[in-house]
Amino acid sequence: MTTAEAAVELCPNPGRELAREVEGQVYCRYPIKTHFVEVGESYFDLIEKYALPHYKEGDILSMGEKVIALCQGQVRYKDKMKVSLLARLLSSFAMKNPAGPAMDNVYKMQTAIDLCGWWRVLFAAILSAVGKLFGKRGIFYDFLGNNVRNIDGFCVVGWEYYADKGVLAPAEPDKVCQEIKDKFGIDCMVVDANDISVEILGRNKEIKYNNKYLAELIRDNPAGQSREQTPLILIRKAD
Repeated sequence: MTTAEAAVELCPNPGRELAREVEGQVYCRYPIKTHFVEVGESYFDLIEKYALPHYKEGDILSMGEKVIALCQGQVRYKDKMKVSLLARLLSSFAMKNPAGPAMDNVYKMQTAIDLCGWWRVLFAAILSAVGKLFGKRGIFYDFLGNNVRNIDGFCVVGWEYYADKGVLAPAEPDKVCQEIKDKFGIDCMVVDANDISVEILGRNKEIKYNNKYLAELIRDNPAGQSREQTPLILIRKAD
């Protein structure tokens, strides 16, 4: 790939900004389009093929948590799940999420039960209901943790591929980032980002910034929320 070709390809997604200022420093966030990644692919191969041709020393690579989880095979399939009465009951009372189906999706609720145990999920639901009376939201996820917060899929939001499967949180995201750093020399982080919130799930130990700063770099979700197919974002200090 020539420099000219790379420059043409590295442009912001529609409706997104290329540059963002964080604590007085301007950064460019370059979305990198990939093929549609499916279960069992290699994230090493993805980075070597798509990110390395554009990488410059000092860049930080932001990787969507879903693509890492798919590569790891962190997936549940609807046809292999037994949906319980409790999952049906709790999902019917769950709040609707403007970003897409959440715990109101019975398969996501069942996955939460499978991961955490029925009694913990029931207790979290009770705590959540009490919290809402006092205007406090998010207790359900805060109590059960990231493994539940990061359950994705089980619906068609952008891609039919996810209709029959759910994607879990990536396993050992810090380790994933460190492996990538050791192999390619690229500072990187695994993120759960959407148009509502951003969470840093993993990072290699050499990155000098804290998670709050890293989250601000992509607070406006430059990867997009639809069919952009840009799970990799190169973050670069502006000249």
